[in-house]
Amino acid sequence: MDSKVRLNGLDTLRSCAILLVLMYHYMVFVSHEPSFGFLSEIGWVGVDLFFVLSGYLIGNQIFAGLKSEQGFSLKTFYIRRALRTLPNFYVVLAIYFLFPVEAGGNAVTPLWKFLTFTQNFDLKPGSAFSHAWSLSIEEQFYVALPLIAIATIATLKSVRAMWVVLLLAMAAAAGMRYWMWQQVGDDYIQYYVHIYYSTWCRFDELLPGVALALLKNFHSPIWTRSLKYGHHSFIAGVVTTALAMVLFTNFSFVEGQGFLWFTTTFGYSILACGFALLTLAGLSPNSYLYRLRIPGASVLALWSYALYLVHKPLMNALLRPFQAWDISVKSALGIAAMFALSLLAAYVLYRLVETPFMRLRDRYFPYKG
Repeated sequence: MDSKVRLNGLDTLRSCAILLVLMYHYMVFVSHEPSFGFLSEIGWVGVDLFFVLSGYLIGNQIFAGLKSEQGFSLKTFYIRRALRTLPNFYVVLAIYFLFPVEAGGNAVTPLWKFLTFTQNFDLKPGSAFSHAWSLSIEEQFYVALPLIAIATIATLKSVRAMWVVLLLAMAAAAGMRYWMWQQVGDDYIQYYVHIYYSTWCRFDELLPGVALALLKNFHSPIWTRSLKYGHHSFIAGVVTTALAMVLFTNFSFVEGQGFLWFTTTFGYSILACGFALLTLAGLSPNSYLYRLRIPGASVLALWSYALYLVHKPLMNALLRPFQAWDISVKSALGIAAMFALSLLAAYVLYRLVETPFMRLRDRYFPYKG
């Protein structure tokens, strides 16, 4: 978050998102078993929660700037995003290319794809630094959203046009998933390449968050009324998210048949809407989530970007030493050590790289929304 004031509800959601990702990646790349039970199997949804949170936070910056007296500076926005995301990313990217065996052990995507944030196109599952696929989609989103917002709200003077764009984009992404499902729905690897990692099939998960930001900045009466029903938003968010998880765990893939069309087409949309409702609850002073204070959640949320980047190469690098020291990655000791060392690495990256650039950003390119 760019604001110095942190919101407990959003910090709780962000910390949940990174923990879910860690539990999923631990199962896939380290223990090869659901070490955290159901949470391991469904942990991939942490990325979807990050998408929704980013949609709201970035959308709010853009829309607040557009309606403010100072106006919205596209140059300042891009510089601030670059100083926020690129330093950590470049450090971890350098680790992958300098120590490819230790960090990943698999083929590394060509460097130019990382530098242009197009790595998620034609990405093969299991590639080194594959978890940067979601960062590619977010960076593409950071470029596109302010341009669309300027074209509709600043140039056309039409908030309604922005709503039309959002709704059409959500429908288009669902339509693209259905069309791609017809092509690759029966092929596990190609499903990931052309649907799961695809910008065209996944960008819409950022849009429910953008819709919240649009509502907040340009429909104040509706936004104010919505915040009064924080409990209802929380319950609706839990139910909607649970429905999406039921779809993905029970009605997503059938052995010998492939992925199912309904979950592929609408499951991601339902999941994103559920997370958007939880985000709304996290912003509402009347909700359980807003008032919930979990020790360590704010710190974990603060380190979440660094932790997302660094945990996978570190865990890969620790596999051989753990084996030499006879520490099982399936044991409580092994799991605790992996997570503790990942947190330590994230803290180092946050303090030595992220924090200095954030201070530089706030000093020379302050947020004026």
